[in-house]
Amino acid sequence: MQTQNPLMDELAKITQAAMGLAQAAGDEAKTALRAQGDRFVAEFDLVRRDELDVLKSEIAALRAEIAALRGDAPAPKAKAAPKSAAAPKAAPNTASKAKPRARKAS
Repeated sequence: MQTQNPLMDELAKITQAAMGLAQAAGDEAKTALRAQGDRFVAEFDLVRRDELDVLKSEIAALRAEIAALRGDAPAPKAKAAPKSAAAPKAAPNTASKAKPRARKAS
C-alpha cells in the first residue's frame, strides 16, 4: 500500500540531498588533507627509504675507496681507528654537493 504524501516525499528528497552533501564534504576533506600532506612532504624535502639506502651504500663504497687510496686498512665498524697526528686533517669537499631532487608538480 502506497500513499501520495507530499510531506514524506519532500522529507525523503531533503534527506537524500543532505546525504549527498555529507559525502561530498567528506571527499573534499580527504582531498584537502592529502594535498596538505603532499605539501608537507615537499616542503621538508624528505627522502624515500630506498634512496637513503642507495646513498648509504655509495658512501660506504667511497669510504672504502678512500681508505684503499690512502693505504689504510678499513676500520672496524664497532670502533673508529685513532687518527695519527702526522696525517693532515682533510677539509670537507664542498664542490661535490649533490644537486637537489626535482620536485613533482601536483
